[in-house]
Amino acid sequence: MTHGRGKKGGRGAGLRGGRGNAGLNKHRYMHMVKYMPDHFGKHGFKRPQSILKKDKCINIGQLEERFPDMKSIDLDKEGFDKLLGGGKLNSIYNIKVKKASEKAVEKIKENGGEVTLLE
Repeated sequence: MTHGRGKKGGRGAGLRGGRGNAGLNKHRYMHMVKYMPDHFGKHGFKRPQSILKKDKCINIGQLEERFPDMKSIDLDKEGFDKLLGGGKLNSIYNIKVKKASEKAVEKIKENGGEVTLLE
């Protein structure tokens, strides 16, 4: 039915009731309810960035290039929170750090070093 407007329907997508999402709250309401139930409103939440704390990590493979002459390293003072086990170790190190992965501790002890976890 053209309601007296002919086949061109008043131009500008007038025949189809508008373009895109037009009319979702009016003449296309049931379509929206049926096929897009989550279209409107807020969903979930995002935690504030001020609350999230990301640990600053370093791999044991980077220790030699970062601290070439040091055998005893306090990673807490150097600004690192966690020691990870990636890479190879050639020197013996005594390390103080807040957190360390099991693999990192294992590799350092195998090499003759020591890891002290701070609290």
